[in-house]
Amino acid sequence: MTRVFAFLLGIVMALPLSAQQADAPIQLLMQDYGDSLTKPSRKTIQPTIDALVESGLSEVSTVLEKWQNKEIWRNKETDLFVFAEEIDRKTIRIFDIANGDELGTVEDKAYRQLKPNSGVRGLIAGALVKFQLIAPDLTTRQTALDAIARDPKDTHLAALRDVIDGEADADVKTRMARLERLLTIEFGETDDERIAAIRSFEGDLGVDVRAALNPLLRVKTTFSDESPTGDNVARILSLGEDISETDAYALLVAEEVAPPVLSSVERREVLVANIDEGLVGGIPVATLNTDPARQTAYDALVAAGVAENAVSDAERQDILDTYTFYEVYTAAPPPVALAAAAALASIENKVAASQIADLGLDAISLASIYFLAAIGLAITFGVMGVINMAHGEFIMMGAYTGYVVQLFVTNHTLSIILAIPLAFMVTFAAGVAMERLIVRWLYHRPLETLLATFGVSIALQQIAKNIFGTQARPLTSPAWLDGSWVINDVISISYIRIAIFVLAILFLALFLFVMNRTRLGLEVRAVTQNPRMAASMGINPDKINMLTFGFGSGIAGIAGVAIGLYAKVTSEMGADYIVQSFMTVVVGGVGSIWGTLLGASMVGTLQKGIEWLNPSNTLAAQTYMILFIILFIQFRPRGIIALKGRAAEA
Repeated sequence: MTRVFAFLLGIVMALPLSAQQADAPIQLLMQDYGDSLTKPSRKTIQPTIDALVESGLSEVSTVLEKWQNKEIWRNKETDLFVFAEEIDRKTIRIFDIANGDELGTVEDKAYRQLKPNSGVRGLIAGALVKFQLIAPDLTTRQTALDAIARDPKDTHLAALRDVIDGEADADVKTRMARLERLLTIEFGETDDERIAAIRSFEGDLGVDVRAALNPLLRVKTTFSDESPTGDNVARILSLGEDISETDAYALLVAEEVAPPVLSSVERREVLVANIDEGLVGGIPVATLNTDPARQTAYDALVAAGVAENAVSDAERQDILDTYTFYEVYTAAPPPVALAAAAALASIENKVAASQIADLGLDAISLASIYFLAAIGLAITFGVMGVINMAHGEFIMMGAYTGYVVQLFVTNHTLSIILAIPLAFMVTFAAGVAMERLIVRWLYHRPLETLLATFGVSIALQQIAKNIFGTQARPLTSPAWLDGSWVINDVISISYIRIAIFVLAILFLALFLFVMNRTRLGLEVRAVTQNPRMAASMGINPDKINMLTFGFGSGIAGIAGVAIGLYAKVTSEMGADYIVQSFMTVVVGGVGSIWGTLLGASMVGTLQKGIEWLNPSNTLAAQTYMILFIILFIQFRPRGIIALKGRAAEA
């Protein structure tokens, strides 16, 4: 059987390779540069590579890849080039370089493998990138730029410079120019061009810029017995602060300019080990009762070649005081390193300012959420003096209303437009029902009101769990709210948060209009200031209380729709905002819309500031915030804007 198989294999291998396209343009081109391809040199191969790239043949990209991977072979008789893969130590499978068709299996002794060295492979890689950069397909060019950004090489710099001017797409051209400057920082031939590239990025907050500059600032710690001079000195190190005394002395020992430190215990062990007939180094053991005496004995052992030369702790300090320790740049020439340091300093200053601005935007967006959540509570608590612990559940009801609407209206923009008024109506009705059935009987009884509304909140949570389950439900935002507004690499804010901020501004305007420009607002203000006087003027305080409670609950429902776009919609989501809502109202001043706005701004800013200082522990951040609020109300018990009237008297 083995003989039969060998016979058949011999027949197959002996078949003529008539299918190979010997006159294919790519084959003819490679024949023109056959000797250069077969015996390449880094100094002489570039014209051959340029000819391949400039030919514009579609097969060039594959040829370059195969050549780089040592998968091109040349027939010793015909000089034709083929692609090949090794089957075993003596056999290869060959393919036509023109169309990739398999030509058969042959013995490798008839072919010579092209084995470019590392230098030539680097040039091939650069040419391959250049070939991809001039490809007609935009995606191919973008992919090539991605590859350069991930793994930049010195060959990429020349490739980019050759193709930038000819790039037609503006965005791709801009990216090419940026990558060219980044690569110039690392691979530029002269210090001047590297410095020019570095200075062009001053103030640029891109992470890629910092990634390119930081390696240029690598330093090495060294020392001198004189004041260090030279442009490559990065900084003078202070003993005990910038470098420990232990590390500094270890550096001296490593450079063999100082003997090792010998502790008193180590010295004693050496002395004990060298006791000979009651003597150590010729000194009687009985006299070694002081440190100077023991040191003298040890010095005698050193002189005799029995012990290593070492110093005491006191002597070590004297040696350290003799030297100055400093850092020198090692990764780049001093002018380049200094330019990189200046650019990074400028970038870090801008990063710090941008971080503050980003923190401010986060605080504003969080304040907008708290304002929406608290505005309804400000109405009920401020006007009616009712501590409504179920306010968070009205927010939850509004969010679930938005979710139900999206089940029937698949257009997310239209569903949100419909959900907002519907959530208001649902929670308005729920608020009116709660006021009529429970709250109205408990006026001026704050403890009973708190307990009753707390019980309502638990009941509403359980009802929501029974209907919707415990799993979070999605409230999907419209497509035009996806993504973020990116100002730079540090400052960004999601479009959803921007929308919530705009909604908060609209609510502020609506509330001010209702309270200051409508009859309902006039009556509410009258009842707030003096309910008995308002009743004598023909105003029904009972009706106003009902409408006010319903209005505040309705606003909470709308807030729920907005918050649901940002946060998870669950039966317990209201509990996440009830504490902050009360803090917002109390800090701002109960019953004051402007106070609620200021309170939301203060609470939002405070929370974000504490989280920034303590990012790893959000629970601690909330604790610190509550403690600050408690301290604040000790000095301003009526809040930032104190309201006169029933709320103030309560």
